Amino acid sequence: MTVPPTMRPVATARPAAVLILFGEGPHGPDILLTERAATLTKHAGQPAFPGGRIDPEDDGPVGAALREAHEEAGVEPSGVQVLTTLPELYLSRSDHRVTPVAGWWRTPSEIAPGHPGEVATVARVPIDELVDPDNRLTVRYPGGLRMGPAFRVRGMLVWGFTAGVLTQVLRAGGWERPWDDDRVEDLPREILDLAARG
Repeated sequence: MTVPPTMRPVATARPAAVLILFGEGPHGPDILLTERAATLTKHAGQPAFPGGRIDPEDDGPVGAALREAHEEAGVEPSGVQVLTTLPELYLSRSDHRVTPVAGWWRTPSEIAPGHPGEVATVARVPIDELVDPDNRLTVRYPGGLRMGPAFRVRGMLVWGFTAGVLTQVLRAGGWERPWDDDRVEDLPREILDLAARG
């Protein structure tokens, strides 16, 4: 996967990792997403891959991604086959350099929000829903200066960093279907208010 110039990592940024977890669910192949609690001060209410900062005891991005998926969603690390790590991406809003870790959910476990104060929702989102053109759109930030891809799935508006990574992953996997990227909507006020916290 090619790293866009705006997402090339900054050496001084804090290291983090996320888990892009593929599985075979009741509705076909899927990807695990969480929605962060609206009470958080950072990334409040935003859909995301499970993940967070890399701690010294994590043994790198893979260990951090698996630990966070267990803490946030109840994913048992022993049931995940790690496939690869993708190139680091810079998340400027929180000054993190994020390593996406791709995994196959060989032995799925029961999932549920691990920390109600941190995670509001956990969902296995079928790839068929993600690539459905009716669920794809472009969102516009205030002033219309910045736009990015988004997905409307499972009651969530997936946008920002997560939507950008999902778009690249679906394209790289050969799953992406043609969709109308001229379908542009303003980010809802409630999402902008939560994002303004940090």
